[in-house]
Amino acid sequence: MSEHRRKPPQPEGGGRASARRAAQPRPGRGASGRDVPTASHSGPYTPQPAQGSRAEARRASQRGTAGRGRATTRGTGRPDKRLINYPRSDRDGWKRFVPSWKFVSGTALGVFAVIIAGAGIGIAMVSTPDPNKAAQAQNNVFYWSDGTQMVATGGSMNRQIVPISSIPRSMRDAVIAAENESFETDKGVDPMGIARAVWNMGTGGSTQGGSTITQQYVKNTYLDSDQTLKRKATELFIAIRLGVSERKDTVLAGYLNTAYYGRDAYGIQAAARAYFGKDSQDLNPSECAFLAAMLKGPNLYNPDGGIGAAATPELNEKRARERWAWVLDREVEVGRMDKAERAKYTDADFPPRVDSEQARGMTGQIGYLVDTAKAYVMKVKSITPEQMALGGYRIKTTFEKPRVDALVKAVEDTRNGLINEKERPETDTFVQFGAASVDVKTGAIVALYGGPGWDHKYFSNNANTSGVPVGSTWKPYVLAAAMEYGTQNSKGKGISVDSKYQANDLTVINNREGRPLRDASGNPFKQKNESPTPFGYVTLNEAMEKSINVPFAQLVFDVGHDKVRALAKSTGILEESMNPNTDASFALGTSTPSAIRMADSYATFAASGTHREPFSVSKVNKNGEELSGFEPPKDQRAMDSDIADNITKVLENVVQNGTATKVKKLGRPAAGKTGTTDENKSAWFVGYTPELSTSVALFRTDPNSADKKLISMKGVGDIPSLHGGDIPAEIWTEYMRDALKGVPVKEFPEAEDIGVTADSAGAPSPSPSVVAPPSPSPSTVPPASPSPSPSPSKSGRPCRPWELYCDPETTRGTTNGGTNTGTNSGTNSGVIGGPSGSPSPSQSGRPGRPGGTTGGIDDFNPE
Repeated sequence: MSEHRRKPPQPEGGGRASARRAAQPRPGRGASGRDVPTASHSGPYTPQPAQGSRAEARRASQRGTAGRGRATTRGTGRPDKRLINYPRSDRDGWKRFVPSWKFVSGTALGVFAVIIAGAGIGIAMVSTPDPNKAAQAQNNVFYWSDGTQMVATGGSMNRQIVPISSIPRSMRDAVIAAENESFETDKGVDPMGIARAVWNMGTGGSTQGGSTITQQYVKNTYLDSDQTLKRKATELFIAIRLGVSERKDTVLAGYLNTAYYGRDAYGIQAAARAYFGKDSQDLNPSECAFLAAMLKGPNLYNPDGGIGAAATPELNEKRARERWAWVLDREVEVGRMDKAERAKYTDADFPPRVDSEQARGMTGQIGYLVDTAKAYVMKVKSITPEQMALGGYRIKTTFEKPRVDALVKAVEDTRNGLINEKERPETDTFVQFGAASVDVKTGAIVALYGGPGWDHKYFSNNANTSGVPVGSTWKPYVLAAAMEYGTQNSKGKGISVDSKYQANDLTVINNREGRPLRDASGNPFKQKNESPTPFGYVTLNEAMEKSINVPFAQLVFDVGHDKVRALAKSTGILEESMNPNTDASFALGTSTPSAIRMADSYATFAASGTHREPFSVSKVNKNGEELSGFEPPKDQRAMDSDIADNITKVLENVVQNGTATKVKKLGRPAAGKTGTTDENKSAWFVGYTPELSTSVALFRTDPNSADKKLISMKGVGDIPSLHGGDIPAEIWTEYMRDALKGVPVKEFPEAEDIGVTADSAGAPSPSPSVVAPPSPSPSTVPPASPSPSPSPSKSGRPCRPWELYCDPETTRGTTNGGTNTGTNSGTNSGVIGGPSGSPSPSQSGRPGRPGGTTGGIDDFNPE
């Protein structure tokens, strides 16, 4: 039965479906009638498909698919047709990204080929520099504020190129020893130096010039170009070309004929004439070493001085001597000078120079005016002294010739009547004058007096000097800070000028914790006044009028030194010129701002608290194109207008009733403050009208000394003790009278009473009386005092014929403000720099900050 019902086997070739059907078991019935398998795996009638079972077919199919996949990924199948086999198709996993040696070597060869091709094209495209063109320097022309020409400088002696035969061997040896020892063997470039320069410029670091003489020669032809990678690449190609195509003597002569040596001299011949008055071929080894030292950077090595705080004549002289000696030693070290020759040149043999042609061409104040304007242009446009010396600039300054002439006349008239070096050589030698005048409305520097002149071999600009303590002219900043920020006794409110402070001589000063300060021996510190008069407790207004030290020495601790610094800085005083110490003398004027900065700072009071940065240039043209950046600096709010106007009211009282009564002869509203330092080492008067702010400084120093130490002025002009209310006030008054001739008289803004009365610790309470504020107009009633005001002069001498505004009843005493901590060293810090302050919101409804705030100090960027 089972055989009869069994399906016959399928023929061969029935296909995969037939094989699958044949492989499937079919149901059957057993003897009992239940469904049972009709055949076993071992039965003789089980069909055997030729194509194999379904499992076998599936495995075969999987093997085929896997084989095809491996053919793609492992190279056993279809071959890779890419030009560059990367990532590699014949590797698995991370190994696919490991380049083959063929790939690495091929890439390296390709890059090298591109570099070679690029360098070849670059070298072919550049031309050899022409030293005749590179050495050409144009004039810089400076103009007065009215557009008339002041002076043209430079460009007149920079055009002569000399052959290598006219350059002595000692000059060549000195330059090679100092600049590029391997010059005669190198190929014109320094690969490591180039890599450094490229890295620094590419990462935004400082730019670097070429380190070889060849590269420096090429650089000299691109002084007007930007410091960019493109320009550096051009320099590199030219240097390579010169290294393989030019003789070394040609390259060296080109470098020495185009280098800048200072004194507006480009090239060795111009330098030899400028410094030594001889032709280059006549230079001796010592003079050659000097000129090689100038190549380090004449702005910092020319003994005449340069531009910047670090480029004073004394500092430059010191650097030049050190570099000169080093060049001579270096020549011995590299075998270009024998020791016997080197021994001939000691420190005493530092080569003397002839007078500068540049100095002879800029007599009187012209040299100081030009230097001030040049410094401003270089700061605004970020150009180097070498670029400035190439010329081509047309510079319109803010200097007004009539006012410059008036300031010179005021100084020289006083000098001629005061100083007699022949009769009083011990006291009257080395007396120096410096002054500056600023337009209150704009901040423009309209006049300055820098010294006797470059033609008198005086190169320091006394109007822009640092190192001369300002004495009691600093006290208004202490008072203004107290009016704005308050004191620890005013509960966060600005104080009134009617607040009383102890003023007796030798009073112990307490710190902010109320504990006495200590002197060097550990005893309580006692502040000294100019006079031993027992003043008792006085108002701050009276303390300013009489310039009493003790109240301000205590007030600075009650306010906080940081608050005073912030206030002074907001008016334009540079932070680096301030005394960094937190002592009592800080309040009495041990800081050393320049005359320019003091005039500009006091102009902030005159302008009701608006500060304007001082500037000396209003317009610049280069090659017919006007340069940007020379607009007047923007106004900055330094303090609330009420505070500034109250300071003006207090300083008007100084003129009317205090230490500056000689200024009353001006005959128009004026405010100001006298200042004198210990041992009469400096005397100042800084004052202003609504139109002009002017400062005058008097000090004594030997300009030829190494340290420029200040010398006491006691006995100068046969005056036992010279103060700011004497000569400086007289110079100020004569100048201002001429400078304001024809200008309508204008009154200061009326000051409103502000602040709270906050007496110092120990002051009597209640106050014995209420003092009415001074009238805005000049008072005709002398202040209450046991003696007439002002008190008789201590010197008791009669007026002299030369004294323009002598008042025999004027009090000579001003202050004994601090100690002398400075030296006289010229800087350009008085003119350039960004705004010193920033506007602050007002809570009083008037411009500026409200008086009495106790917030943190403004965070000003240093200039």
